[in-house]
Amino acid sequence: MTSALRLALAQADFCVGDITGNAEAIIDLAARARGAGADVVVMPELAITGYPPEDLLFRPGLHARVAAAIARITREAQGIHVVFGYPEADGARLYNSCLVLRDGVRVANYRKQALPNYAVFDEKRWFTAGDAASVLDISGVRVGLSICEDIWTPATAAQARAAGAELILNINASPYHLRKAPERLAAVRAAVAAGGVPVAYVNTVGGQDELVFDGGSFALNADGALAAQASAFASEMLLLDVRRENGGIVLDGPRHALPDGDEAEVYAALVLGIRDYIRKNRFPGAVLGLSGGIDSALTLALAIDALGADQIMAVSMPSRYTAQMSIDDALEQARNQGCECHVVPIEGPVSAFGAALAPVLQGKEAGVTAENVQARSRGVILMAISNATGRMVLTTGNKSEMAVGYATLYGDMAGGFAPLKDIPKLLVYRLARWRNAQSPVIPERVIVREPSAELRPDQKDSDSLPPYEVLDPILEGYVEQDLTPHQVAAQGYDLATVKRVAQMVDRNEYKRRQAAPGVRIGARAFGRDRRFPITSRYSEQDEPSD
Repeated sequence: MTSALRLALAQADFCVGDITGNAEAIIDLAARARGAGADVVVMPELAITGYPPEDLLFRPGLHARVAAAIARITREAQGIHVVFGYPEADGARLYNSCLVLRDGVRVANYRKQALPNYAVFDEKRWFTAGDAASVLDISGVRVGLSICEDIWTPATAAQARAAGAELILNINASPYHLRKAPERLAAVRAAVAAGGVPVAYVNTVGGQDELVFDGGSFALNADGALAAQASAFASEMLLLDVRRENGGIVLDGPRHALPDGDEAEVYAALVLGIRDYIRKNRFPGAVLGLSGGIDSALTLALAIDALGADQIMAVSMPSRYTAQMSIDDALEQARNQGCECHVVPIEGPVSAFGAALAPVLQGKEAGVTAENVQARSRGVILMAISNATGRMVLTTGNKSEMAVGYATLYGDMAGGFAPLKDIPKLLVYRLARWRNAQSPVIPERVIVREPSAELRPDQKDSDSLPPYEVLDPILEGYVEQDLTPHQVAAQGYDLATVKRVAQMVDRNEYKRRQAAPGVRIGARAFGRDRRFPITSRYSEQDEPSD
């Protein structure tokens, strides 16, 4: 049976604020879709501005540029229905809207009804909610419009069906977190069940500050069966045939595989997040300290996979406490991956700082002060290289360290982007193993040796922290799940240890507030998700579990 029409789901990477560039991309995607025989091209939520534009939406000039860009798209995108998201200014109100153009005419407009205001979302800060369905006829098919969170509210699908929709187009800017794809699928299946019609779901792709959008666009038929599936973490145009069958609408298209397993999808998200952060901010590459430890080794592998070895510089900065194997392993990985690597000893700067500080700190124990001077000397070196080359410094700390403050302000925390900021230590090891299974680049000794900051003789992480096999689950409960220390301890952990970890988390909020942004991987990342006061005397140390 011949199709009633052909849809093109344009899963594309739009840059926030690049209204001219985004308009050109919309025009190009419309032309490509028309060339592929599509009758309709569907693009993501707020495609014209990129997502999320945040308080750029308060700038009057932005809306003038949006209007000019839409006028251009209206003139130039011909011969196809063009569906895309934009911020609609209507007097003093602003709506998150979906516009449909055809041959110079605005044929439909829909205003998002369900405005998310949780986790990383603040849409009620900017937008007014719409309250009505929007349904249009395309080649004899009654098509309803929907935007992102609307589809997580099944009532909006039922509303569209009541307004006559036979098919719903849902445009999205749905950010990634681990195992998000099955959550989306379940939500859209619930909407399909409520509305009784197929849904074509198009998602944006790309990195925007801490957020990564993973694409993964798909379509479900009225029975909830998967009709088509786009790839994840890549721009793609998914073509769907829409036909009438037994009095209803049926969708059909290709089904691409999604990443297989947690490590595969997290690694892909990190690569995309690094690539877009560096490129969209117009840095010519990145530089990082390569210590010979697992965190910097994984960061180097990710950076090179994201940008290419020619855009990455690694720097080994040994001190008197650095083991020779750390230097050797760092140089081996740099050779394995073909990137530039320099050895810059820090003994000179550290000694100079010691001499300068001696009159001020006379009689005081060196201790942590001396350790932090080493870390800060490395930070100064990396920032100097960044200034001279224009490359952005990537920090290498992981989420476990950031949680408990096992990091040095203006030292190993100094930099522009933190790829592992939301990656717990145990996941760091899993990702390193997964990357080496694709092709071995990280020396095995880096993975198996006991972790150490190497800031004093025979130092080990376990001198200051519980074993990561204990620390990471405690952090999962306290940080991710908001459990009290007593509730975490009830899961089988020593209460004194849990309380000590919780205290470290609480008192290091001031450090995290000064940390570089990093890729959000979990559903509760530091920063956008978890917003705690720096100055606070609230404590749950002595509260019993419920």
